[in-house]
Amino acid sequence: MEVNCEGCAGCCIDWRAIAPTSSDHERRGPRRPLDDAYNLVPLMREEVEAFVEAGLGDAMTPRLWHDDSGIEIGGERLAAIGGKPAFFLGLRKPPKPVEPFEIGESEWLPTCTFLDPETLQCRIHGTDLYPMECAEYPGHNCKLGQQTECERVEEAFGGERLLDSEPPEALSGLLLGPQAIGEKVFVYPEPDELSPVVDRMLADELTDEDRAHFVASAAASGPGTTEHNRAVYETVLEQARAADSWVGRSIREWEAMAENSDEPDPSVAERVEAERGAPSTPGW
Repeated sequence: MEVNCEGCAGCCIDWRAIAPTSSDHERRGPRRPLDDAYNLVPLMREEVEAFVEAGLGDAMTPRLWHDDSGIEIGGERLAAIGGKPAFFLGLRKPPKPVEPFEIGESEWLPTCTFLDPETLQCRIHGTDLYPMECAEYPGHNCKLGQQTECERVEEAFGGERLLDSEPPEALSGLLLGPQAIGEKVFVYPEPDELSPVVDRMLADELTDEDRAHFVASAAASGPGTTEHNRAVYETVLEQARAADSWVGRSIREWEAMAENSDEPDPSVAERVEAERGAPSTPGW
């Protein structure tokens, strides 16, 4: 599909704090995310495995959902499949100093960990790690007749972002219903372990250990089932625990800078990300 992404990155940034009107389209209906992330990109199981193998197990974070008819864990009713909490994995969104949509000044906004805040380009675009959901966006929305982030940006800030609204005939990542189980939507194998994790997720205080268990659960999932391969789980758990990539290290610094209310300067990405090994962006 043809889209105008230059100077935008609206689908990679949580820009609700600077929007002229409120938007909460991800939190409508009976299943609402426990987290407060915006436009969290769901990853396929093979993509999870690829990130782990690349030493980027610390780049991912889980999403679970409230569901009044689900199972109770930690005082919360959670969406479940076969009596086990359902989740997907997305890419972490630390605060970064960005200036999307040419708003005139940089702001600390939750931003995809792979987005360079200075160029507003993806550091893994066009690589083997680039998620299918990102590559096919906004095709899934158009196919399902749902508003795209491009259109939301147009409404809020003007300009033309969605230049072609005709979705491609083939959309590899559009999995709906049972076919998504074990491929895009996973189940946590040990529900009894989740009570303190749910509390931390609600408080936005997930630990590296929490995330590692979800990463391992996703990688060990069997396609089309709620079963898990225990050997794969243990192997991936150790890999995810050992991850100490430029992503994880830069996230810790971004969070510290934002918490200290440092002046939002996109150019510091050279020190915070590039000097730690982040790949360069492709250019327009």
